[in-house]
Amino acid sequence: MSTKTERRIKDKWRSKKWYTVVSPQYFGSVELGSVPADDPQKLIGRVIESTLYDVTEDFAHQYLKMHFQVIGVDGRRALTMFKGHEYSRDYLRSLVRRRTTRTDGIFNITTKDNYKVRVSACAFSLSRVKTSQEKAIRTAMRKVIQEKASSLTFDQFAQETVLGKIASDIYNEAKKITALRHVGVRKSKVLSYEPDIARRVAEPLEASVPSESETPSQAQEASSEGEEKEES
Repeated sequence: MSTKTERRIKDKWRSKKWYTVVSPQYFGSVELGSVPADDPQKLIGRVIESTLYDVTEDFAHQYLKMHFQVIGVDGRRALTMFKGHEYSRDYLRSLVRRRTTRTDGIFNITTKDNYKVRVSACAFSLSRVKTSQEKAIRTAMRKVIQEKASSLTFDQFAQETVLGKIASDIYNEAKKITALRHVGVRKSKVLSYEPDIARRVAEPLEASVPSESETPSQAQEASSEGEEKEES
């Protein structure tokens, strides 16, 4: 590689600055790491992967991966919104047992403030169950998730999804049908949202440090994934 090429690469990196990625206020505004960029606008839309452990500092929460999307820049801070979460593959595999039944439910819901979210719930029984019982469990999942979505804003729904409140409510309903070993929301994904709502979520963060801030880009429309159902 020529000296001129080396100088060009070094100059490119020298122009970049490091920005601290922070979680949304409803997840504690904690630092999630740092990312480089030569232009703050290039950070908008970037998705950062983290774990619930990074937010709560509870070692038991390492199994849950979280995704945050950058929606604005305030000085050297990259402001984010919750984009979704999922169980780690190893953790999900560890829940499977022989002679038991895994029941999955995938639901598209709309929160009180018009966020569209795809939620995937799962329930593991202590023994094999009938098809009619699986259907009843899936109905209980839909009832709880839709009731929560219609009564909660997105930040409240995201908290209850990730921290297990919704899973606990599903368990309390589904245990009337059969004995269950584990119930959880294994995955969620934001399909679309209104940028004005996301901007207002970031405002409390921006107000704490008076500086120029970037506004979110137009609403993100995620392409719908096929509704997958893994073998029990």
